[in-house]
Amino acid sequence: MFITRQQLEANEDQTLVAYACRNKDSKGRAFAEEEHEYRTAFQRDRERILHTTAFRRLEYKTQVFFNYEGDYYRTRLTHTLEVAQIGRSVARALGANEDLIESICLAHDLGHSAFGHAGETALARLMKEYGGFDHNKQSLRIVTILEQRYPDFSGLNLTWELREGIVKHESEYDIADASDYNPDLRGHLEAQIANAADELAYTAHDLDDGLRSGMITPAMLDGITLWEILLESVGVRERHLDDLTRHRLIRRLIGLEVNDLVRTTGQRLRESNVHSVEELQRLPYNVISFSEDMHRRNRQLKDFLYNNLYRHHRVVRMQVKAERILSDLFQAYQSESSILPRHVQNRIEKFGLPRTICDYIAGMTDRFALEEHRKLFDAGTQP
Repeated sequence: MFITRQQLEANEDQTLVAYACRNKDSKGRAFAEEEHEYRTAFQRDRERILHTTAFRRLEYKTQVFFNYEGDYYRTRLTHTLEVAQIGRSVARALGANEDLIESICLAHDLGHSAFGHAGETALARLMKEYGGFDHNKQSLRIVTILEQRYPDFSGLNLTWELREGIVKHESEYDIADASDYNPDLRGHLEAQIANAADELAYTAHDLDDGLRSGMITPAMLDGITLWEILLESVGVRERHLDDLTRHRLIRRLIGLEVNDLVRTTGQRLRESNVHSVEELQRLPYNVISFSEDMHRRNRQLKDFLYNNLYRHHRVVRMQVKAERILSDLFQAYQSESSILPRHVQNRIEKFGLPRTICDYIAGMTDRFALEEHRKLFDAGTQP
């Protein structure tokens, strides 16, 4: 005896709000597949993502601090898992589809290159004349083309709703281009929650990593409203933070942010009076939102992080180095494609040389890119 897929789909009618995405209403997959006995479509999407090569590589891709700088800083993988956890919590509170949100969160950064945003900047510049580079589009390209796991089709054959959620991923630093996925419609509720979870996670955890690294000190945060609220709510008075106190503060920050997001969004949803997925997508605004007070506080904290962490000389020096490494690799491969691995060369006829190189570099981990650069440009290194 087991709970069938049909029972799970029926349960959604009892537990999800009217404007949440439902498995039974999915627009389906690009290639028809037989449904599973006891797993829903969105559950299968999630599990396909978890088993990809691209997902495993996130462990060695930069968030802010480069992989070799320490074992305790966030990587793309740990960031992704933290986004998924926050996304599920918000989804449960708002009656959205947890499996779909988790799947979007797990997939949202698959297309990020080595060395974080510095790598993306470098690839965007190098690919300017060849169709450009954007990590959202690259994430979609990975799950629809590049991952080869099935004999009958390329990619993972994910549901429409998940692909739409990937394409419509937006944050302060990412602007969606959903030209093939109903560009006149906003992201569905689950996509909007995933976007908010991403911003919430990286703000809180970049602050945590900045404090851990010493690039940010508690004294530097004096006057930052949200920081003052955290200190007061946790009852911290001392200027030096030990690890336990820092954990308490970051945990409290996430709690305040999530509570504000859920309460504000709940009110906006009631006022919107929407009763279906499409009605929500046709609203002239995103329903997922912080309160005005929290938005102002977040803006102040984000500006602080930009000026004191993202533009810290140690981070900027590594960004300059990263752009140089990826530029050198791209130009070397373009000058002599025979130095590419055979399986990569085999894609050139189909995708063209620049796009093939871009796919290859975008898939590299930090340490692989560093090692490849050393092999190609250090005369004393064994090729």
